[in-house]
Amino acid sequence: MASLTSISQSHTLLKKPNFTPSIPHNLSSSFTPRDFLFSKTQSLKLPQMASRSYVVSASTTETPRKRYPGEAKGFVEEMRFVAMKLHTKEQAKEGEKEVKQPEEHSVRKWEPSIDGYLKFLVDSKLVYDTLESIIDKAAFPIYAEFRNTGLERSEKLAKDLQWFEEQGYAIPKPSSPGITYAEYLKEISDKDPQAFICHFYNTYFAHSAGGRMIGKKVAQQILNNRELEFYKWDGDLSQLLQNVRDKLNKVAESWTRDEKNHCLEETEKSFKHSGEILRLILS
Repeated sequence: MASLTSISQSHTLLKKPNFTPSIPHNLSSSFTPRDFLFSKTQSLKLPQMASRSYVVSASTTETPRKRYPGEAKGFVEEMRFVAMKLHTKEQAKEGEKEVKQPEEHSVRKWEPSIDGYLKFLVDSKLVYDTLESIIDKAAFPIYAEFRNTGLERSEKLAKDLQWFEEQGYAIPKPSSPGITYAEYLKEISDKDPQAFICHFYNTYFAHSAGGRMIGKKVAQQILNNRELEFYKWDGDLSQLLQNVRDKLNKVAESWTRDEKNHCLEETEKSFKHSGEILRLILS
């Protein structure tokens, strides 16, 4: 009976809900601080870990900005690249355009006439008169950067037309291609400087390159090799061109990428208008 009572008491003791086992003082003091320190350390480290994870995630999702052909050399090189693509393969090695108009053939295949050439010179003078007047008036401050560059052609063309008149040729009035282009230049120059700069660049730089080839070919065929003033520059042409390149690059530094792209997109219109004037030589 004594043993049964002992077992019963032990069983009852284990079932008591308010039983609390005693913890030795030395065990409690050694365990509790370590547990607290561990929890505290975790709570301090978690935000740091999350922060580092966020930074790594952000950096790995960044994509490099698109680079445009010629961009590393400056904006003029971007304009040159776009312009060369709009040439035909007969006109330039970099050309990609198919030949659709007579003036898009190689100059070697051209058959110019005096009457057609005079129309070309008259319409060209109207365009250069317009460009140089716009630059002088400078509706936008950046236009003033391109005054007196040495590339101006208006006065040179006036001398050439006077010479033709002295030879007995009748000087025609400006025709539709020149008038239309001049009006377009006036229109965009007052509201769209990026578009105007595109035409400025393509007109002057094209004349200094392909334009000289055309002048030489025409002189051989119909002018007894006379070199017109239109194809002469006062000073070193390569240096004059470089000076203007530097100014164009400087101006474009303040443009946004969208403004630069808008300027490049205008190249096709520049080629359209200049092509219509060139076509007069073959008329």
